[in-house]
Amino acid sequence: MSFTVLDAIDILIVAFVIFKLLNAIRHTRAVTLIKGLAVVVLAGAAAQAFGLKTVNWLLDQATTTVFVALPIVFYPELRRALEQLGQGTLFAKAVSTDKADADMVISAVVQAAFKLSSRKVGALIAIERELGLMEYADTGVHLDAVLSEQLLANIFEPNSPLHDGAVIIRKKRIQAASCLLPLTETRLESQLGTRHRAAVGLTEQTDAVVVVVSEETGAVSLAVGGRLSRYLTESRLREQLQAYLYRHEHALGSRGMWR
Repeated sequence: MSFTVLDAIDILIVAFVIFKLLNAIRHTRAVTLIKGLAVVVLAGAAAQAFGLKTVNWLLDQATTTVFVALPIVFYPELRRALEQLGQGTLFAKAVSTDKADADMVISAVVQAAFKLSSRKVGALIAIERELGLMEYADTGVHLDAVLSEQLLANIFEPNSPLHDGAVIIRKKRIQAASCLLPLTETRLESQLGTRHRAAVGLTEQTDAVVVVVSEETGAVSLAVGGRLSRYLTESRLREQLQAYLYRHEHALGSRGMWR
């Protein structure tokens, strides 16, 4: 059986599609679930090889159940992939974002957060990094507005139409406001309210960076990777945002800081 140029092209196309799909689910819950499924499959193969009939039967049942549940468990990722495919962005190369743009975002967020903090006005600001936040932006009001300190502060003014919920920032624009974020199931200190639980919850499921301003104390916090840093000063918040966003930009290289 001869290996032709068409066979090589066929293999390269399949490899490229698999690479893009794996890249699309990177930093999502799907990765953990796939690892768990791989363990079940490998355990089943080992049980069959050693003739463990009862264990093999049990793992077969578990595998069948898992495959039936996959469409439900992966619904957010599947929906996002289909949306990207329909928009032609699944296989698109990301646009690079330079350090100057990151500085502009950091400056606007820090200044708005401490302006609101001084008046004890609550705020929840999520900054998108590599993993898109479109599914959360869809729960709010789409703005696609140029980011500025004044606009951010105005959105969270009490009794304004969009003050409840979170603002989502993508690149240098406010993508949406009044968005609903997933609440963490991790036990937090009793004095921390819904905003802090939402900030931690989003960062548990995505690689976003979330700034929180408490309306009770005016304290400014930063959530990253499911962890919450509280009582930040203006200079400390700026330093931490620079550390996470600059480091992220460097790690992505030509793919940019945000997609």
